[in-house]
Amino acid sequence: MMSKGGIPARTTVCATVQASTYGNGSQDASAGIQAALDACPAGQVVALSAGTFTINSSYLGITKGISLRGAGPGKTILQKTNGATPGSDTSSDQQPLVIVGPNRWPGPDDSTSQNLSADGAKGAYSVTVAKGSGFAAGQFVLLDELTNWAWTTLPATSSGPNAYKIRAGDRAIWEVHNPAEGVDDPVPSALSWFCRSDRPTNEMKEIASVSGNTITFTTPLHISYRTSHTAQLTRYTGGNVHVTNAGVEDLTVKGGSDGAIRFEAAAYSWAKNVEDTVWLGEGVAMNNSFRIELRDSYIHDGAWQEPGGGGYAISFAAATAEALIENNIIMQANKMMVARSSGAGSVIAYNYADDGHILTDPSWQEVGLNGSHMVGSHHILFEGNESFNYDSDCTHGNSIYHTVLRNHLSGVRRDYSGMSNARTAGLMFGSWWHSFLGNVLGYAGMTGWQYEDPGMTTPSAPGDSSFSWGGGNYIWKFGYDPVQWFSPNIQYADPQVLSTAIRHGNFDYVTNSVHWDPNNANHNIPVSLYLKQKPAFFNAGSGYVWPWVDPTAQTPLRTLPAKARYDAGTPFTQP
Repeated sequence: MMSKGGIPARTTVCATVQASTYGNGSQDASAGIQAALDACPAGQVVALSAGTFTINSSYLGITKGISLRGAGPGKTILQKTNGATPGSDTSSDQQPLVIVGPNRWPGPDDSTSQNLSADGAKGAYSVTVAKGSGFAAGQFVLLDELTNWAWTTLPATSSGPNAYKIRAGDRAIWEVHNPAEGVDDPVPSALSWFCRSDRPTNEMKEIASVSGNTITFTTPLHISYRTSHTAQLTRYTGGNVHVTNAGVEDLTVKGGSDGAIRFEAAAYSWAKNVEDTVWLGEGVAMNNSFRIELRDSYIHDGAWQEPGGGGYAISFAAATAEALIENNIIMQANKMMVARSSGAGSVIAYNYADDGHILTDPSWQEVGLNGSHMVGSHHILFEGNESFNYDSDCTHGNSIYHTVLRNHLSGVRRDYSGMSNARTAGLMFGSWWHSFLGNVLGYAGMTGWQYEDPGMTTPSAPGDSSFSWGGGNYIWKFGYDPVQWFSPNIQYADPQVLSTAIRHGNFDYVTNSVHWDPNNANHNIPVSLYLKQKPAFFNAGSGYVWPWVDPTAQTPLRTLPAKARYDAGTPFTQP
């Protein structure tokens, strides 16, 4: 989460660019706006007037600590007319609209990697490396480790017990089988899709100080990094050094065709009060980044709501860590959010995320709140959100150690009546050590639902007509792998998903009761795990009760401010 004073209220405007100068959208404005950005001193603002700006020839690159600020969403519009269009997965020019960062494809410099000389402990602020020279205070660095994978027997398959194996380590599972399945990710290329090769357990860190071979960070390690897994610390050099304190504010972006707004090797940077619509790829993407904040925004109606990377609303990737996604409305995308080998220490809080679907199969209930979609993601907090479900998807690997606190997970989508794969809380194969605390699950008067999928605890033989994966509506659905539904080699549930999960103090509308872990006598549910007091946006408009989710109260649900804005048709004004 962003610190160092949060988002600054900058008042010095270095340049104002008028839409009328570029025919209010009839002429390309890319070069003119880029020139203003390049000339702007750090700490100042490039202001865009009300009106439409066409950004076709090149994306806008924010490469220093400045702000790009419009006159308001819906008033200042950055459009790409040769980019994404609704209902199509192609465009004539594949570029984003805005990149905050040094360039389009920054990455770590493998030649600078140093092995840790001792394990880095979870919660520690420092590590020791073989050689500390080259590291310095203020640098943003990558900390990662190998998976040390081995072929591991699946619980069971239709070809007979122990017939299939999966590529797995003690923390990480790749979607790669032996014998191979048609749905498997390609190896070796998949091992480096969003991380250094076979190093998906990772996080970005900021160096506070260096003393010899001891590197001290500004924030603690979110997981341990082990010399037995060849843990390494790696720098970003040359033209890939992080851009800090840069922001995008108060405007609409439309038509991005390689993502819309991208944070690429950025730190302490933000998007605020932004409307983001009709994109291909990701609405907002964060790669190789640290402490990015996305808040008070409306991300909606992606161009191509199909699986395959073309219609995700929000994406963490490539070791991005400690981001804050707060008080946003996220609607009408395929997956509402994904985390690919990234996310450590991030917070997704008080957002309204609804209507996740597949364009060609709208009955299929996609993932709502989600901290996965590629192996390696860990330690994300989901707090106080409203969505149709939480799931940790295993399409390209697993995630671990996420916490789900005081959310409302309804099990239904606002504008789609189909119930295929309906669940309020799902954890797919390999989703280990997840915690669900104080959530409200389902909706009053729900019928045709069961408390949990029987396949979680008493699986029938794969292939039997009674095998439950893929059918029924469930509050809890753990351990399943939907990829295997479309294969003849369907497997049992992963028993480690249920055995490592914590479910404590959650209310559901199937049993109309709160369920406590019988091994935990402490029934005090934390109000928040990252806030010390009621956030300001709960006091806006008519004012709202916080926490708005209370499973033990007579009225378990109050009002989420982000949903109230959407319901009122005023996504940027709190009723």
